[in-house]
Parts: sequence; C-alpha cells; structure tokens
Amino acid sequence: MYIHVLGSAAGGGFPQWNCNCANCHGFRKGTLNATARTQSSIAVSEDGERWILFNASPDIRAQLGSWDASQPARTLRDTGINAIVLIDSQVDHTTGLLTLREGLPLDVWCTAQVRGDLSTGFPLFPMLEHWNGGMNWREVPANESSVFTIPCAPSLNLTAIPLLSNAPPYSPRRGNPHPGDNLGIFIEDTRTGQRMLYAPGLGRMDSRILSWMRKADLLMVDGTVWHDDEMIRQAVGTKTGQDMGHLAQSGPGGMIEVLDTMPAKRKILIHINNTNPILDEDSTERAELTSHGIEVAWDGMEIEWKGAP
Repeated sequence: MYIHVLGSAAGGGFPQWNCNCANCHGFRKGTLNATARTQSSIAVSEDGERWILFNASPDIRAQLGSWDASQPARTLRDTGINAIVLIDSQVDHTTGLLTLREGLPLDVWCTAQVRGDLSTGFPLFPMLEHWNGGMNWREVPANESSVFTIPCAPSLNLTAIPLLSNAPPYSPRRGNPHPGDNLGIFIEDTRTGQRMLYAPGLGRMDSRILSWMRKADLLMVDGTVWHDDEMIRQAVGTKTGQDMGHLAQSGPGGMIEVLDTMPAKRKILIHINNTNPILDEDSTERAELTSHGIEVAWDGMEIEWKGAP
C-alpha cells in the first residue's frame, strides 16, 4: 500500500491568510521553526500508479502540482487520480471538486447524507453537472459491517466508520449529526494484511471507535487542537474543539492518552489547526508528542508500505 499526504492542515491551512496568531505571525517573520501546510487530504494506492483521493481540499490544484504521481502523462489528458472518497461534506474537504471540473466525470464515493448536503446546502453536485455530466456518485455504506472496494484498488478493503463529530453549518443535521455525516475510513490490504485508519475528524471516543483503532497498524487521526479551548485562549474564535467536532490532544481523555493505549506501529496526527503549538517544531508540546511516539503529518509525507504490517 502507498500513502501520500497532500495536505496536513485544518481549514485555512498554515499560515492562515487572515490570521496573526503566534504561529502564523511567527512563521511569516521567520521566528518560528515550522513548515507551511495546506488543507488536509491524502491519497492511497495499491500499486503506486492508480490513486484514490480522500477528500478534495480547496488547495487541490497546488497539491497535485507538487506531486509527480498525480500526472503520469500517458495520454494527452491524464491523471493518476482514479476515484475520490469524501469523508464528510465540509468546505475544507469538498471545494476542490470545483477545481477538478476539467477532469469530469470522476467516480465520487460518499454517503447519502454527504451527497444530500452537496446537492442542497452546498450544491456542488448540481453545479458540476455542467461539466461532462458531473460526477458519478457511488454510495458509501455508513455501516461498519459492510466492506466496499473501489475498482482501481481491488486489493484494498474499505470500511466506513461513522464518527462522533458534527455536520457542517449548511447541513440540516448541524448540531444533531447522524451516522454518515462524518466518517473514518479503515483500509485493509488483503495481500499483506496491512491495516490503517484515516480519521481527521474525531470529536469524541466510544468503545466502538476505540475497537477499530486497536485493529490498525497505522493510525492517521485528528490533530486539530492541543487544548479544547485553544481558539478562545488565543482570541481567534469562540468555539471549542468539541464544538467543531475535534478531540484535543492534551488533558484527560485527550488524543495523546488515547493513542498511548493503541498497539499501532505508527501514530500520526493530521488536520492540524494553525493555532496548534505542535506546529512549532521546537515547542514543548511537539517534544511531548515525540516522547509518546506520535508523529505529525506534513505535506508531501509518503509511506510506502510493503510486506507484513
């Protein structure tokens, strides 16, 4: 299995264009030891040639332009992206579909709830019908007892794990999310037994989600905020991490505590908000992650996973 991180930041990227928090200001002034990041998305392949794109961020044009495998140049018009999986209907994860309009039709896999949000409150699906008929919708079963495969990667079994998180502001289920609004994706390579869980939006844990996390050899999970009230502390927002559907890393029951109980060989945080102190590679918070064996994803990060897990 091959994994490529196109973007590792939360909404707005890092530095965020209109933000002068300590991280964003320090990065622009050159006083912060950090790396710029675009909005979160990954791609997965079984052969390194045909790729499944997980989410299409607003930064997709730049992300594909800096990744050689996205353009194999086999024909006059070509792409290495063979399918797209949307794990929710958030702006940060879907707006890039507009940029991909020249390549339509493309197979887009998502739940019925996500398709509904993208057909009404944020009507990308109807808009894109004007380009070669739009997208070929393929339904993702929001049922963790159902395994599905995508034709470009038949050896990869995918399971959609409903997460305890929030629906976007334009969804009729905002504040009252239903299974299928937010997903984690569990991927198993049937050739090698390798298993990973991709879940950039984890609002709360329960025994069901924890059991899936324990099955994974690689965890790539929510790293949005260090403190639940981080946005409030830094006077850049009024919502907590929980309000936004993200579990903080620090404190009792936080992501660090959870990951410490997991047997996965690699534990990687993704979807890092611009306010999170772990972006500063010299910070005590970053050192704490390292001491717990937890990595921080970066744009362009690649994992080539061969053989046994």
